This record gives sequence, C-alpha cells and structure tokens, in this order.
Amino acid sequence: MRPLWEYFLRLRDHGVALSLLALIWSLAVVRLFVDPTPRIPIVLNVTPSLPYHVAVLSPALPVLQRGDLVVYAFEGEATLAYPGLLGQPLFKRVVGLPGDRVSVREGIEGAEIQLNGELVGVAKPLTRHGVVLNAIAPGVIPAGHYYVQGMHPDSFDSRYRQSGLVRAGQVLALAHPIW
Repeated sequence: MRPLWEYFLRLRDHGVALSLLALIWSLAVVRLFVDPTPRIPIVLNVTPSLPYHVAVLSPALPVLQRGDLVVYAFEGEATLAYPGLLGQPLFKRVVGLPGDRVSVREGIEGAEIQLNGELVGVAKPLTRHGVVLNAIAPGVIPAGHYYVQGMHPDSFDSRYRQSGLVRAGQVLALAHPIW
C-alpha cells in the first residue's frame, strides 16, 4: 500500500483540472445555498435527473412545448415537510401539456404513470431513504399547468403528488444544454 502523501503528489499534476472542478462546485454551492434564483444565464445540474450538466438559459415562452427543458421554482407539497425546497430552481423536461390525460395504474415496481395512454414513467412507493411517496392523482392537466419529468428513474418530479404539476408562473426559463 502506498503512503497517502504519494496520492497528493499525483493530484498536483492535475492542478488546472482540479481548480476548474473546484470552481464549478463552488458556484453550484453558492447557487444552491446562498441564492437559488438563477441570475446568470447558466444552470449547473448536479443531479442525475437529466443527462445534462451545464445549460444556457433563455426567457421562457408564453406557451411551452412537449420536450422543452425548463427551470422552474419548486412549490410542491413537499415544502410542507421540507421548507427549504420552496422556490428552489429545478431543471426538468416538459412531458405533459394542458389537456393531456394523466392515468395511474399500479404495477410491479410502483405506480405506472401514463399520459394519453402512453407510459411515461413509474412512481416509486418510497425514496431511497424510505420516505413514502404518493403517485400523482389521475385526471386532465388543467390550463396553465405542465407535467414535468426528469429522465432518471429516481427523479423527483410530477410523477409524485409531493411535487405535483408545474404552474406556468413557476417557470423561470428555458434551458438549452451545452454539456
């Protein structure tokens, strides 16, 4: 086994890359804990919710389209248990539009969520930490609301009642991935 100091000597060879990585993580921490409202036209995604890590923001259009990537201020039921979530910017894909029919069917892995009869995801019964999750209620997406979803199976999104549908007024910006 090598002494610990040899590993630190190897890190010195990657100084520029490590400095850039430290800068990115520092900006992410400031964005998350100091001022979560996007003020610069760049979003850093540090979760596996979407396969994009950096995106450029542009003003949201009055009417969103299916497939648009959006940054929105969280206002779901989960804020009752976790008040720090209120207003936190989340980065998701628009999957359901006003007028789409949401249906829920119990499956083996959890509740299968369908939009207009097409399977879009599975709502798990528990988080990885054992917190109970409830699937979204079936019905029609009302005017001025959107069903948003991440691409990762563990994404916290509109599949869950605790997150819910996103009102048009919550949408802060459109996101255009660059990496």
